[in-house]
Amino acid sequence: MMTHIFTPLRQGALRAAMVLGLALGLALPIAPAARAADCYADYKAKQDAPLKLHYGVLALNGACTKSDATEEAAKRLKQNGWTLLQVLSVFDATQLDQRKTNAGPYYLRF
Repeated sequence: MMTHIFTPLRQGALRAAMVLGLALGLALPIAPAARAADCYADYKAKQDAPLKLHYGVLALNGACTKSDATEEAAKRLKQNGWTLLQVLSVFDATQLDQRKTNAGPYYLRF
């Protein structure tokens, strides 16, 4: 006669550990994307010769801090021929729509 390796108590604990592991495995890859998608910055930028200025809004991929936003915005704008003058603020999606009109064509462009 064969004896079972797992008693009912051990089977329950094993199932709980498997469910927890699956939940963490699914949640971890999603967490950074959700955080990044919920962070935005508004900024001022310029181009020289001739002088052009614009106000814009961009979605941040990195940390949601003003200093990280400054680095990220400067790199993205430079790739498109603009110089970052200032990051005004960082904010979440609840404050996004109120900036859309002022940003015009530079709303989530870069």
